[in-house]
Amino acid sequence: MQNTNRNTLLFSLLTLSLVFLFLINICLGSVAIPIKDVFNSLIGENSTKETWQYIIINYRLPKAIAAILVGIGLSISGLLMQTLFRNPLAGPYVLGLSSGASLGVATVILGATLLPAGLSSILLSSYGIVLASSLGSFVVLMAVLAVAQRLRDTMAILIVGLMFGSLTSSIVGTLTYFSTAEQLQKFTFWSLGNLGNLSWSSIVILSICVTVGLLLSLFSIKPLNALLLGENYARSLGMNYERTRLIIIFATSILAGSITAYAGPIAFIGLAVPHIAKLVFQTSNHTILFWSTLLFGAIIMLICDSISQLPGSDITLPINAVTSIFGAPIVIWLLIRKRKMMN
Repeated sequence: MQNTNRNTLLFSLLTLSLVFLFLINICLGSVAIPIKDVFNSLIGENSTKETWQYIIINYRLPKAIAAILVGIGLSISGLLMQTLFRNPLAGPYVLGLSSGASLGVATVILGATLLPAGLSSILLSSYGIVLASSLGSFVVLMAVLAVAQRLRDTMAILIVGLMFGSLTSSIVGTLTYFSTAEQLQKFTFWSLGNLGNLSWSSIVILSICVTVGLLLSLFSIKPLNALLLGENYARSLGMNYERTRLIIIFATSILAGSITAYAGPIAFIGLAVPHIAKLVFQTSNHTILFWSTLLFGAIIMLICDSISQLPGSDITLPINAVTSIFGAPIVIWLLIRKRKMMN
């Protein structure tokens, strides 16, 4: 009963924090906008200034929604991978999806000079880069799924994913060696992650992908709890292990692949947030971990995005740098605190 009350209180605090940080994220930027005007714009009333209204609706609101979707998707996919492989260092990109997306983007950006001028300009547009990233992730996904159907050993799939990542990284390295400084700069900017370039149509597509991935994850909660005690135990409960494994891999691929396509390969969130949720809620029950990881992912991503904007300045830091700088000390502190409590 006491744990139930504690979890209810924690979920209430996290929900309120998410709403508050969502509004704060929209307020902050090179131009500070009062929270009252932000709230009025969101409920359909006109802001004090038309320019503020335009900034909120066309720039800051899509970016805040993108931060929430990215935080949710990467955190849940990280939780799925850590449970499936029973490896605390597994993350959403362990299957090589990020490397596949990087290969697709690198092929377009770094190999654009080899293509006709008209085709090159199309592929180098934002839609072309998203398409290249999606195709790269999709090719790796198909390869991983094909291997997963042939291998019974889950750890072997993990190794195969790492090998795919190494293979694609070597090809990207070869492309970068023969590229110009301008091409390298553009590819580097993509690899650092960006939440600010998404249009409303991109937000809609990303929302659909994340929703599908979350639904597949939600239906996998009971099997995930069984997997905590091992593959043989899960089979003894009558679980179709091969089917469950494919669903988890597919859900992770949809979440991580779509996010990488639209926002770039964003580090840390998928690896660390599940650990934060486990340490705070002190449970391994995925019914609780699913929702706590979802909320923590959205909250931490909003905080990182707010920091990256450097409020009051025109400079924006790379989101990848902020997620690692902000998140790594938190995880280290939580682990040390847990160890002290155990002693």
